[in-house]
Amino acid sequence: MRKRFLKQLIFTTSVLILFSCGLKKEKHTAKSLSAETFFDTIWFEYENIKGIGYEEGITRRDPSDIIKVDNTYYIWYTKVFAATKGEKTPLYNSGYYGTIWYATSKDGNSWTEKGLVLGTGKERAFDSHAVFTPNILFYEDKYYLYYTGVKPTPGVSGLIFENNSDTDITAIGLAMANSPNGPFLRMSDQPVLTISKDSTAFDSYRIDDAALNIRDGKVWLYYKGRSRIYGKKGPGHTQMGIAVANTPEGPYEKLKSPVLDRSHEVLIWNRNGGIASLACLNKSLHFAANGINFKTIKNNLHALPAAPGLYRPSISSDSDSKEVNWGLSMAQHDEDIYLTKFKMNFK
Repeated sequence: MRKRFLKQLIFTTSVLILFSCGLKKEKHTAKSLSAETFFDTIWFEYENIKGIGYEEGITRRDPSDIIKVDNTYYIWYTKVFAATKGEKTPLYNSGYYGTIWYATSKDGNSWTEKGLVLGTGKERAFDSHAVFTPNILFYEDKYYLYYTGVKPTPGVSGLIFENNSDTDITAIGLAMANSPNGPFLRMSDQPVLTISKDSTAFDSYRIDDAALNIRDGKVWLYYKGRSRIYGKKGPGHTQMGIAVANTPEGPYEKLKSPVLDRSHEVLIWNRNGGIASLACLNKSLHFAANGINFKTIKNNLHALPAAPGLYRPSISSDSDSKEVNWGLSMAQHDEDIYLTKFKMNFK
């Protein structure tokens, strides 16, 4: 018992030390606003893709970061059908009635949808109604799939999800596979990260959208949180937080305070020895040399990718490659959301 206590104490202490959106297909630039910037301009370009692009009656959204395994690119995403058994899906183009699917590509332009990866969890489990916003991590020859789960709205008949701002909380779950093609099996019926019990905490109402990084020999889980205080006021009050663990399955220790405001869609990547992050809501780019204390590098960016997933060699078996600045993001036609390719250009 004493050894176990000392081990947890050492881990907790180490964590405390560590912690001391438009889609126009146009080209835009933003001038440097900081003497600390590591480039002068940044702009975004978009192009349609094949296989998992626009499809009437289908929503594909919230793409994961992209990894490369044996010369093949892999991506995971939320898929929602506009109608099931002839009945229109409520909250159709949100992820709240979705499941997780995946696709592969040889060039990043033509994709093949391979099938369902993860369905809903057991009855009454935290993810028994829907699973969505997946992300991936390759760690010690295993593939870890992080995802957000919700259960039906408590006290409401019909197993529906209202997306209310009171009882419809979210949590982050974890599944694991020996291959990127699966099968992915849940590590537990319990989530690896949950909302904070303190109602005033920045993540007391929603916790979602995991993005992973290996840093200082530990697993860093970046996520978005929203407080119960702002529950009814929408995603404009979303903030980015960090939780750290020794292994992908946890346990995770949270940083108590958020590290970035108005970062509704979490996107991070390695750059210049630190972590860069693109924040959609405030149209800005940020950088933290230590992965925690973010400074604004660019403001007033235009045509940012929506809910982007970036090709990140550092979280895959292709870790010898340099980070490259392309990925997939969301676009919309009528009620259908689909995936499109974006490129971040730095100069």
